[in-house]
Amino acid sequence: QVHVVESGGGLVQPGGSLRLSCVASGTITAIYDMRWYQQAPGKERELVATIRNDGSTKYVDSVKGRFTISRDGAKNTAFLQMNSLKAEDTGVYYCNVEVGTNLVRFLEVWGQGTLVTVSL
Repeated sequence: QVHVVESGGGLVQPGGSLRLSCVASGTITAIYDMRWYQQAPGKERELVATIRNDGSTKYVDSVKGRFTISRDGAKNTAFLQMNSLKAEDTGVYYCNVEVGTNLVRFLEVWGQGTLVTVSL
């Protein structure tokens, strides 16, 4: 069984910064893509950033130059450094991880989310 847990959310003023973490644990034999999604209030979940196992990254246009996704392969962890935060960045941030296990070659696992609120 594989679990994904996010942390690092909170309340921050506009222009501030937060660093989200996502840790995958369990009987993992491989990790492929790791992604961060945002679900803003009243909206659908949207892909924000992806990091592949070769280290290449991709971002939605609205966060380019402000957010940075990274990973620590040895610790099965992904990070999302969020700078110059805006009110529209408010929402629940979910981590999605593609893993291989000793039983399944490919599995997508979601975390429970961490809330980010950008407000005065």
